[in-house]
Amino acid sequence: MIIMIAIGVSSVAFCQTKMSNNSKVKAQIIALEKAGWKAWKDKSAVWFKTNLTEDFVMVNSKGVTDKAQVLKTTNDCEVKNFSLDNFKFVMLNENAVLLTYTAKQDAICTGETIPAQVRASVNYVKKGGKWLEAFYMETPITE
Repeated sequence: MIIMIAIGVSSVAFCQTKMSNNSKVKAQIIALEKAGWKAWKDKSAVWFKTNLTEDFVMVNSKGVTDKAQVLKTTNDCEVKNFSLDNFKFVMLNENAVLLTYTAKQDAICTGETIPAQVRASVNYVKKGGKWLEAFYMETPITE
């Protein structure tokens, strides 16, 4: 009976620690993602240089883009404002996470108004002890 109680208590403690760590990682990833959007609005390539993996891939209605292209086009958009909401977070393993959310944006890129609302999916991977964005995909919301 004592062994069963000990196993039960240790399992609960382990789960709480894991959930607590997941909550910390979730907050960290959401903060990183918001900082990326702010960098986009501010036309700051520094965030993208330091927070994207070297093999980063972005997919949107314009096609597939890599890190080099993102860095080249940092100044191509005039962003009036944006908001992010409805975050969903999945810890895929200790070194990979998936974040989905909806974004509202008021922006013009290379002379074109971009979709006002999108659903975004983002993968971050942990490399060298740092979370880096490896994949970003957005789909326009048409309602």
